[in-house]
Amino acid sequence: MARDIQVTYDCADPRAQAEFWAAALGYRTQPPPEGFADWPSALTAQGVPPELQNLRAAITDPAGKGPRLYFQKVPEGKTVKNRVHLDVRAAPGLTGDERMAALAEEALRLEALGAKELYRFEANAMDESMIAMADPEGNEFCLD
Repeated sequence: MARDIQVTYDCADPRAQAEFWAAALGYRTQPPPEGFADWPSALTAQGVPPELQNLRAAITDPAGKGPRLYFQKVPEGKTVKNRVHLDVRAAPGLTGDERMAALAEEALRLEALGAKELYRFEANAMDESMIAMADPEGNEFCLD
């Protein structure tokens, strides 16, 4: 039996990371508990002081297909390259110049949200082109 998965990110600012990735992927912030308009009011009602309300955040696929992404605050910063990363499928089925144009357009959109382009990999005999990027906290991901 297949299992649902959640992808967890260690980060400095969970809310900001959740907002970036929700915009990048077309996800939404996980809704607060029923009866609350937003997370700050839910957390305040639960007795969580304001300075502790950004310890975690989560986003979900509105269609229910993709994994939940969970962001948790940690004290240390990122120090080395990710061993696991997301590939954002920005140009599935496209090849050649059409593929790179679609990837470049998506890279510009994500840069406006705070991402940074790291490098481009041009197509060769074995692989199609892709663009390596970093999210606002430096976590690498690929536009594929």
